[in-house]
Amino acid sequence: MDNKVRLINIYPLEASGGLPATVKKYLTKYLSGNRPLETDNIASVNNVIVIPAICEYDNIKSLLLSLSHTDNKYFRNSLFLFVVNNSVSSSRAIKENNGNSISLLRDIIKNNSAGNGFTGQIAASGLRIAVIDASSQGNELPETTAGAGHARKIGMDSALAVFDYGDKSKKIIVCLDADCTVAKNYLTELTDNFNKRNLSAAVINYEHNVTGDPGTEKAIICYEIYLNYYELGLKYAASPFSFHSIGSTIACDYQSYIKVEGMNKKKAGEDFYFLEKLVKNVKVEKINTTTVYPASRQSWRVPFGTGPRITRFLEGVRNEYLLYNPETFYILKSWLEIFLHGVNLTAEEYLEKSDEISKPLSSFLKAQKLSAWWKSISANSTGTEQLYKQKIRWFDGFRTLKFVHYLRDNGYPLVNMFDALDEFFSELGTDLPDRKGVCVPDIEMQKKYLEILKNQIDI
Repeated sequence: MDNKVRLINIYPLEASGGLPATVKKYLTKYLSGNRPLETDNIASVNNVIVIPAICEYDNIKSLLLSLSHTDNKYFRNSLFLFVVNNSVSSSRAIKENNGNSISLLRDIIKNNSAGNGFTGQIAASGLRIAVIDASSQGNELPETTAGAGHARKIGMDSALAVFDYGDKSKKIIVCLDADCTVAKNYLTELTDNFNKRNLSAAVINYEHNVTGDPGTEKAIICYEIYLNYYELGLKYAASPFSFHSIGSTIACDYQSYIKVEGMNKKKAGEDFYFLEKLVKNVKVEKINTTTVYPASRQSWRVPFGTGPRITRFLEGVRNEYLLYNPETFYILKSWLEIFLHGVNLTAEEYLEKSDEISKPLSSFLKAQKLSAWWKSISANSTGTEQLYKQKIRWFDGFRTLKFVHYLRDNGYPLVNMFDALDEFFSELGTDLPDRKGVCVPDIEMQKKYLEILKNQIDI
């Protein structure tokens, strides 16, 4: 290292001569802003792990410590890029916290404390750190788009400009969050899976950290049961969208990122919509050989997801021990067998078949204007493969969720969490835990249910 921070200006493209034409085209059209990337050098970068952070000084230190203890096989080729961000209207406390985070990261990059204290420890580990300042005056995110999506996009777009395209290894863009920790084999398994399996995109196994607080532990186990139940339900129904959409677990190669026109700027749900675009365009696989550990904490950073869900549980606003009626997934399975996996029918035949499966299903499809859409697509598509792709684009992850909610509100209400699991496990031929008729069993029994869910997903 040369003991200084180097500013990498992404646009105008500093290294345009070494970038593939597709990358130049993408950056020219879609690059969000012109905030320089700060690091010591960008030589030999094949992996960029993008970490948005707002008011995360303590968590950044915990994450860096976790990363420094991981297998260092690919440290030399990997850049951990922190996008420290806030809006103009963010509080003084947030901006000060972010300023401390940026100073910490700059100190590590400069390695001016080698052998002394925390920054020296991280610098000595070999981790390659970069930071983008989207926090200080003049660099803030716009009020209309300030949030995780825009911050991720800034980092992921910037990754395209620092890859070593002369190296034949996969160029991988990885999403992580500042409040996470990771398994010791995280970077090695991620890199090896993409290169050895020739992956285009993937989601990584996750398991929320449990702090030891009984209330938080109950909240996160309940939430993980909900997440895994929904994923297993979609898998049972053979939905192409049967993936968890935890933002800190998504990764793709640079070609796939460009193909889907990059990350969106949504304040929340950016991970869901980005993954949905990937599924529609490339094959998304799962990496189960390593784990990301998101924090189990209350949080104001997003309007839905882990933080708000835990807050809602702890405040006792509603009964959280409810799940979608298993019949919902039985109906979805029957519909997808006809719509995606059967022979092509007319719009009228699809509606007739859906009515035989479930009248609420038929009502939903009519409300979604299936008939008009299908007639238009059928008239303008050439071949079965193209029609299949159009079907997936239409009945996508978002429409699937709308369908599940429609059935919830029209004849198939939510049911007790453990009654739903018992019924669904019976449908799958899985042995049931003996909860002895208790409506909500103790936390250890809940963990057994969660373990069964995860095992079924991995089969």
